Amino acid sequence: MTDNSTSPEFISLEKAANMKDGTRITFIPGLQAIYAEALKNICYVKQIKITRVLHPFMGTDKETGSDRQAELYALTSQTSLPTMLHNEERPRNVWIEQLALAEGIGSQDSLSLIPKNFKERADMFGLCAIVLGEDGLVWNMRILSDSPLARKYGYSDEASTKAPNKIAEIIKLLDKKLKAQEERGSKYLIGDYLSAVDIYWATVSMTVLPASLEIMPKTKQNEGMLLAFEGISKIPQIAEATSELILSHRDYILKTYCETPAILGGNPV
Repeated sequence: MTDNSTSPEFISLEKAANMKDGTRITFIPGLQAIYAEALKNICYVKQIKITRVLHPFMGTDKETGSDRQAELYALTSQTSLPTMLHNEERPRNVWIEQLALAEGIGSQDSLSLIPKNFKERADMFGLCAIVLGEDGLVWNMRILSDSPLARKYGYSDEASTKAPNKIAEIIKLLDKKLKAQEERGSKYLIGDYLSAVDIYWATVSMTVLPASLEIMPKTKQNEGMLLAFEGISKIPQIAEATSELILSHRDYILKTYCETPAILGGNPV
């Protein structure tokens, strides 16, 4: 569960690191950083109360000349967003470890997001990997144009040129999966019930298929990001891959199971 106010509190990284109890996740106020937003939605479904922590920006502090993410690196040996802290356990920085932790600490009354059936579990983690993993949808979305973040993901002119086709291929694969599921009477990507891949894909899809303001509100901090996502959705290969089924699944999952409109903090527009 998350704070239902429009201006949630964010605590400092130092304070979060010194806490002995509770689940803490790093965010940037006003921005729907996509892995952080997905983890927030996972925790919402699992009924996990989270404390929001200020994630330090990339780059160098203009006043001190120091690396703004040095403290985060000292604590976690990495700088990715989000970092998940729980009680006095080690930090979790990778989506698959964050999901395992959330599944383990979630309310007993919450929905299970990892299938008990191993065939369905294998299918689910396979789909998660092409959405979230290396050379997956998010990865290729981030190398569509050159930037410091894109360089972190191995940007090159050749990789960027190939990215739209890879993104489109992943969307088409998910669309095909949803059509097969619809034919057997299921609204979900795996089996007959909600699983983590529904949450992850519904959240991540907003990077290439913009959602309505009823789902993702506009802030002064995310205006540019929303505009960029709109531009990505108009890339011919991606626009051609989009279907009504993909969009309806996304809206159904987010509106039925997740916190909508998303609560980001920051400055609303």
